[in-house]
Amino acid sequence: MKGTYLGEFEELVLLTIGALFEGAYGVAIKSELEKQTNRRISIGAVHAAVNRLQDKGFLDANFGKPTSERGGKRKKFYKVTTHGQHALKEAMEIRQKMWRQIPSIAFEIKPKEL
Repeated sequence: MKGTYLGEFEELVLLTIGALFEGAYGVAIKSELEKQTNRRISIGAVHAAVNRLQDKGFLDANFGKPTSERGGKRKKFYKVTTHGQHALKEAMEIRQKMWRQIPSIAFEIKPKEL
């Protein structure tokens, strides 16, 4: 298993796979990521991320049944592992802790001085 550092895009991919639950396959992940982030994302970036996440032990994958709409090809479905769930929880806790440390005055919008 490779390092367990979770990059920002990898975190978004894991969250998306969790949200899609049993419907998490490449194109669905890409579409949901684009919808949620309002960014254009290549399918290659999604495939690279899921491969890294599998190498880290954060994802499992299995193939669905062949479908006629895909010319008999099977979809590869992804599921967040227990290890991946722990990584997401840790990332969430770190972010929440850091947000709580920001004094409210730090984000007050002040009119520009003339």
